[in-house]
Amino acid sequence: MTDQGRAQALAEQVGAALRERDNSARFLDLGVDEIRPGYARVSMTVTEPMLNGIGICHGGFTFMLADDAFAYACSSYNRVAVGVTCTISYPASAQLGDRLTAECHEIHRKGRTGTYDCTVTTQDKVVVALFRGQCRVLEAHIIEGNS
Repeated sequence: MTDQGRAQALAEQVGAALRERDNSARFLDLGVDEIRPGYARVSMTVTEPMLNGIGICHGGFTFMLADDAFAYACSSYNRVAVGVTCTISYPASAQLGDRLTAECHEIHRKGRTGTYDCTVTTQDKVVVALFRGQCRVLEAHIIEGNS
């Protein structure tokens, strides 16, 4: 197997291990659609309990979706990585029934820090959130004995 193949296999194992432990993702029925080294795509459907007082998806749920994609992307190398700072903007709102997809890409990673950009779109490719997160990579591994 090539180095790229090994890195991809490890990212998939890490994604499966994280998903198994991720109670909040299960609560919201988030789906991990794809994971690669430094990349993740996560999705969810906007349900009625996610709507705010004006009838649109509460930004906190959109943030959580983006934050989960960020977590999967920055931990995909089998090193625990935690968010240090995150910013988000909402250029459009999500509606009841929208299928939201958060796609997160590694922008820069060096040493123990990384920067990731995440775009959240609807099924119609409408951008509803732009998220940037910076992480700190810790010494711990997601899957022990497999680094």
